[in-house]
Amino acid sequence: MKYMLLICDDESVSPSPQELASDPVMREWEQNLRERDALKAGARLRPIADATSVRVRRGETLVSDGPFAETKDFVGGFAVVECADLDEAIAVAAGHPWAHRGVVEIRPVWE
Repeated sequence: MKYMLLICDDESVSPSPQELASDPVMREWEQNLRERDALKAGARLRPIADATSVRVRRGETLVSDGPFAETKDFVGGFAVVECADLDEAIAVAAGHPWAHRGVVEIRPVWE
């Protein structure tokens, strides 16, 4: 089963792309998943300052800058992983470095 991992953190203390690229814990997490062919997709997202939100209300399209919700935590990236079950997805999420400083939300993917 596929699971989406939403990687959430406090953007004000988020490491730079260069810091992430040199983080051995992050590299090990990704490599482990790649070796098992479990990492199906993933990417880091641009900062919330670059976000655009779209809503349609009574036929009118409303576009605003920034995220949908005002919050300290933001979705900074995602990974789609293939796991046997939720227990394995929890283990994968717990191994992500952000689980120790932010939160990793797990969502099953409709297939």
